[in-house]
Amino acid sequence: MKTPSIVSAQEWDAARQELLVKEKVLTRARDAMAAERRRMPWLAVEKEYRFEGPEGSRSLLELFEDRRQLIVYRAFFDPDVYGWPDHACHGCSMVADQVANPVHLNARDTTLAFVSRGSQPDLARLKPRMGWTSIPWYTLTDDFDRDFGVDQWHGTNAFVRDGDAIYRTYFVDNRGDEVMGGTWSYLDITAFGRQESWEDSPEGYPQSAPYDWWNWNDEYDHPELEQGRKAEFAASRLALAGGAPAAVPATGEATCCSP
Repeated sequence: MKTPSIVSAQEWDAARQELLVKEKVLTRARDAMAAERRRMPWLAVEKEYRFEGPEGSRSLLELFEDRRQLIVYRAFFDPDVYGWPDHACHGCSMVADQVANPVHLNARDTTLAFVSRGSQPDLARLKPRMGWTSIPWYTLTDDFDRDFGVDQWHGTNAFVRDGDAIYRTYFVDNRGDEVMGGTWSYLDITAFGRQESWEDSPEGYPQSAPYDWWNWNDEYDHPELEQGRKAEFAASRLALAGGAPAAVPATGEATCCSP
């Protein structure tokens, strides 16, 4: 194995700073790509689709759970896939393992759902053992997978609704699915994005100030408690700074515990 050279702390920091410049360029390019996604045309979904869930049959509209956006990952927990009936496929299992707590997506009016051909009794047995209980997971019953490019391969579709009208807004598969799982990665493929004011979005899109909507996963049902804590924290930072307000970046670059 030919490893990199061993250097001093100063040389290491200089190399890291040089690479950081390129990483910032990549971050800005990723932001610009997400802005282009938010300007993708919408495709009307005119066909009716049905799914089986823990509580019975559900339409595609019902998978939104009354939220504005829906992300659907086609996982392969199917009778003809390697690992059945004890496991889903290796790759799809890794994707499921990476999924962050969906409550943060829900706070941005977005629902995440997995779909596969495995029955609900099979899923009820699999999900607790694998630690996937927070992921809504439905059984495919029709041509949804074939119609949305995920019949023979995994993929992630994004949808938005306007009342009862549903539109397909984006699709990613292959290596694009590798980065899925985190809250930000999911939001970046949706029609409305992260919905923060620093983003380059079309006029009228829903947006709020950065950090203000962030919360602990067990307190989104009590926003009044969080707002009070944020006010106290902001006041304490102000006092520590000698009365000067702490700077908050306006370009999506978070500082830890920004009020």
